[in-house]
Amino acid sequence: MTELMAQERFEQAESHALPIGAGERKVLTFTIGRESFALVIDGIKEIIEYSGVTRVPMTPAHLRGVINLRGSVVPVVDLAIWLGRPGSSVGRRTCIVVVEVEHGDEITDIGLVVDAVTEVLDIDAADITPAPSFGTTIASEFIAGMGRVKGRFVVILHPQRVLDIQALGRF
Repeated sequence: MTELMAQERFEQAESHALPIGAGERKVLTFTIGRESFALVIDGIKEIIEYSGVTRVPMTPAHLRGVINLRGSVVPVVDLAIWLGRPGSSVGRRTCIVVVEVEHGDEITDIGLVVDAVTEVLDIDAADITPAPSFGTTIASEFIAGMGRVKGRFVVILHPQRVLDIQALGRF
């Protein structure tokens, strides 16, 4: 690999990395199918029971619909479909994780359908590695890092990239 290619890969990895710093990061872990994922807890507004989702005609399959959250209309995304997996089937543990996402100068709430919320964990910065550039079925720009938790890896999603409002509206 040439020095220029190595530099480009380093810059790409840096641009997708979690803003971690020293110490620990609190993450919310959840499952989609049999896979474990996480989001840094800073952008999570709340977790609610899956109910009251109103389907909006002629929207892409990954957009489940909208919910009324204290008078605000919040779009709900089936994260499984958005990540290229079969759609989530609603069960008793299905939740909507409401995340605040920056879009330009505005902050927008987006609900994410997940099969189950697992737990809130502290992951030491030393236990978070950059996303692999190969071998994953999720676009690497969606992955902020891979966290080692209890001998296994958890995919830490980058909320600003995985929940890009313009991309979510396409299909």
